[in-house]
Amino acid sequence: MKRRAESPPPPPLNGGDCEDEEEEEEHVMSEVHLGCPPGSSGPHISQFTFSLPPEVKPIGNRYNDLVRGEAHSIHQIVSLDEDGDLVLTRRSELSNQCRGVTIQHNITSSIPSVGLQVWRAELILADFVLHKIFTSTEFDEIVSLELGAGTGLVGILLARVAKTVFLTDYGDEILDNCAKNVRLNYGMFSHQASIYVRELNWETSWPPAAGVENSPPRKRYSWTSSEIEEAQRASLLVAADVIYSNNLTDAFFSMLERLMSQGSEKVLYLALEKRYNFSLDDLDVVANGYSHFQSYLRDERADCEGLGYEPLPCFMGKCIDLTQIPQYVREYERGNDVEIWQIKYQKRKS
Repeated sequence: MKRRAESPPPPPLNGGDCEDEEEEEEHVMSEVHLGCPPGSSGPHISQFTFSLPPEVKPIGNRYNDLVRGEAHSIHQIVSLDEDGDLVLTRRSELSNQCRGVTIQHNITSSIPSVGLQVWRAELILADFVLHKIFTSTEFDEIVSLELGAGTGLVGILLARVAKTVFLTDYGDEILDNCAKNVRLNYGMFSHQASIYVRELNWETSWPPAAGVENSPPRKRYSWTSSEIEEAQRASLLVAADVIYSNNLTDAFFSMLERLMSQGSEKVLYLALEKRYNFSLDDLDVVANGYSHFQSYLRDERADCEGLGYEPLPCFMGKCIDLTQIPQYVREYERGNDVEIWQIKYQKRKS
């Protein structure tokens, strides 16, 4: 079975019987879900709320304009009926101070299915996106692509202002859950953004195989040729917590090189959490996955020229100063091991 290439495993849960690894899958839990009911199985509904930090001065009346339509789908009491379908009941009052996103997720998951959970880097990237949305017009009417979207939280926020958002991940279970979250929050898309949930396997690189438009049966979450063309015109890429395995990091950058070298100029904002392990080689606790990630980047201030006469293609990276990004999302603590990187691709000059 091929391992999933789009979402991060944290350290395993404590306890459990490890004697028969073939019969019992190892389960993991995101720190974000520590307050959820223990022992719960299956989908869980959480409200991730955000408010405007006092030091933030949004442009114009943007904050009120962008949250005006949320009463329809965000502030709801959510439950499941006997068939497992969502039952949505409107709340009578809507707070003017706090808004949110309703996300269906698992509290724990096997490592191949960690995209069913919400991770800390996903929430810090949400803070970054919200800050851009409320204080600038940089993301207005853009085409955006989220890589390893998982629950889709970041892309759902982008859909407040973007023209088109592609939420991509791998595996029907994760994509089904992502699509469910789009439906849960659809009332917030007051300006009618186009949102697509699509499968993207990094190991097959870019572009993905295209189906024939209007010719059923199409595979669920498959791309059409027109969607691929629009995705290649994307100016913004986002990804959260996708750096944890060297093999998958290699696959990610291989796909990213193809994607960023085609079509319009693109910038990637990638949020990650450093994960430390004890290394026998180093006799110390190190973040080898983070070091492998950094090996792909040149400092954006450095010259990307190689030894020849022609500049060589390369990725240029800059770590964002998070002290300049206020915390909008209330349900997590940032800690010291999360970062956001701005990554651009230096193409070969013709």
